[in-house]
Formats: sequence, structure tokens, C-alpha cells
Amino acid sequence: MSKTNDHERLMAAVRDGGGVMRTRTLAASGFSKHERAAAVADARLVRVGRSWLAVPGADGHVVAAARAGVVVTCVTQARRLGLWVLDDRIAHVGASPHGHPRTGTARVHWGAPLLPRHPDALVDPVENVLGFIAACRPHDEALAVWESALNKGLVTREAMRRLDLAPAARAVSDEATPWSDSGLESRVVPRLRWMRLPIVPQAWICGRRVDFLIGDRLVLQVDGGTHVGTQREQDIAHDAELMLMGYHVVRVGYGQVIHRWHEVQDTIMRAVAQGLHRAA
Repeated sequence: MSKTNDHERLMAAVRDGGGVMRTRTLAASGFSKHERAAAVADARLVRVGRSWLAVPGADGHVVAAARAGVVVTCVTQARRLGLWVLDDRIAHVGASPHGHPRTGTARVHWGAPLLPRHPDALVDPVENVLGFIAACRPHDEALAVWESALNKGLVTREAMRRLDLAPAARAVSDEATPWSDSGLESRVVPRLRWMRLPIVPQAWICGRRVDFLIGDRLVLQVDGGTHVGTQREQDIAHDAELMLMGYHVVRVGYGQVIHRWHEVQDTIMRAVAQGLHRAA
């Protein structure tokens, strides 16, 4: 086999391993020390610390985890999985209680993971991610991430509940459903439960789904960043159709739900006090 083919096989192995692989794992797969050194000399691979090799341009979080001796987890890995998370500029990593990570400003989660970690792992599986998030973030924020994972089919609530969940994670699992389309929606139901009114997420009315139907006639729509242009025009037309059918529509935005919830709650309280949630 030619040297070029050997290099291509080595590069493919590292890419298939997530872009960063331990040198001893590559050695166990049949790649010699000479082949690895030649790939580094040719700039096909980059050394990360003393024990890892990475393809150029590999994910920065994963490279940093290899260098520090940790795994990417909690909200940082949730974001990498495409889950709904609030901004958090500090990287969250997991470390063995017996390890000595070199993490700088990262937030380190020392707790035991729900699923055991392979020695070569640099990122946590979704189950561990959700477990750490339940302990790390406020309940409603953690609930939003869990429901995002359920909605994307990355895990099921039944599977999570079979794990040895800590009390905070058990509380989130009791409440989480796969029906919320966004983390904004996941924050609404827990905050309105005290009103003791029926709240139906993703109710189907007038040929389209609405975010929440409160009681019989009060519709709450939560707009994210995509509600602009054509989407916004469709939403306005649907609001008009709902109103002509006797529904009352309250439409709020991201900033209100996240930073000014009291405004949203005040509007809903006033609408309920006026009986706008009841059928005529």
C-alpha cells in the first residue's frame, strides 16, 4: 500500500473519531509511530498535548478538552448538539474526581456521570449532558434543554427515568415533554401553573398550531428570532383569523419571556381577570 493511502487511512480514522484521537488508540488500530510522526511532519495532523492527535481545524472545544484532560458537557455540549440553551460564555466540562484538569476559566463538573465515560471520550453523551444541566441550571432553564432534547428525539423520557437520576434531574424528568418547539415555550407552562387553568401546548386551531391555548379562548404566541419577513406576515394573518373566530391572542417575544417575564404574566393575568380565556 502506498504512503499516500496510509496517510489517507490515518486521516480518515481521526476524522471518524471526531477529529481528535488518542495516539495509543491509533497505535492499537495499526498506525505506527512512524506513520503518525510523518502525518504531523506533513501538517496533516496536529499534536494536542502529548497523547492526542487532531486534524487541522478540529472543533476547538474538543481540542481544548483533549489538552486539559476533560470532556465537553453540560450547556456547552448541549449547544453543540443543537439544543436550546441560553448564552453562557464559560465552557462547561466534566472531570474525573481523581483527575487533575488544566481548565483555566472553564466550569468543571466533578460529579459522577449517569453513563460511564470511555477513556477516549472527549464529549459527553446526551444523557450525561442532561444530568449535569439539571444540577447546574435553574429548573425552568434545565427543563427547556431537556424538552429540546426530547423534541429532537435524542433521548426519551422513559430511558432517562431508568437512570440513577439525582433529585433535581428527577424533578425535571417528571415535568418534561417532547412537544415544545422551543426553549421559550418550555419556560411558560411552569410559570403559569399556579393559575390552575388548562394550558395546551401546540394546540391546532384554524389550520395551524398555536404555541399555547389557555382555557378555551386565550392564545399565547411566543416569537423567537425567526418571526420576521414572510413568517411574520403569516403570523399576523393567522392572528386575525383567530380573532375573527372569537379567540384572543397575546403575542410576546424572546426578550419578554427571558428577561421581562413579569410583563408577560401581568398581561395574561389581566386577560384572565377579564374572562378572555372563556368561551362566549
